[in-house]
Parts: sequence; C-alpha cells; structure tokens
Amino acid sequence: MVFDISCEELASRLDDASPIALLDVREDWELEICAIRQALHIPLSELSGRVDELAPDVPLAIICHHGVRSRHAGRFLEDRGFKEVFNVRGGIDAWALEVERDMSRYD
Repeated sequence: MVFDISCEELASRLDDASPIALLDVREDWELEICAIRQALHIPLSELSGRVDELAPDVPLAIICHHGVRSRHAGRFLEDRGFKEVFNVRGGIDAWALEVERDMSRYD
C-alpha cells in the first residue's frame, strides 16, 4: 500500500536523522520552474528503466505536481518490492503553499 505523507512531515523527515529518499517524477520543464534540492529526478516515463537507481530498503517519498503521477509511481515501485513508499499529498504545488512559500508555482 502506498502511504500518504504531508509536505510538513516530509520537510521534517528530510531534515532529521531518519533517512527518507525523495523521488521527483515530473518532467524536465517542470523542474525548471521549481524543485526540491534533495530530490532525485526520474520522470515517470523513464522510471521502469531506471528503478535500479533507487534503494528498495530505504523509505521513499515520491512527488509530482499534484499527487497523481507520484501515486502511480508508488504503486509501480511497490509491485517491484519497495516496502515503504509514500505519496507526497498535494505534490510540489502543496509544498510551495505550505513549506517553501517563495517557490514558483505553475498550472
């Protein structure tokens, strides 16, 4: 099951000692507008060919624009043995509203 994680909880986990990886599955043009510096970028369309870049034993949060692509990515990874997969609720748009309020947003 893909769990949800709030932007606030993700921000806390990225800053503390309990390791969590962050995967951004948006397209290149979206990252040009805004991005979280700790995130590994693998567009959803490339994920199946790049799964080996991720560690299945490390908790993984996945982010996209609003949370739809990241949920699909989470289900895909879960089917491939990833144990702790989290969908960032509201995506980068919620992150910009709740955590990094000066971050650029897009439609």
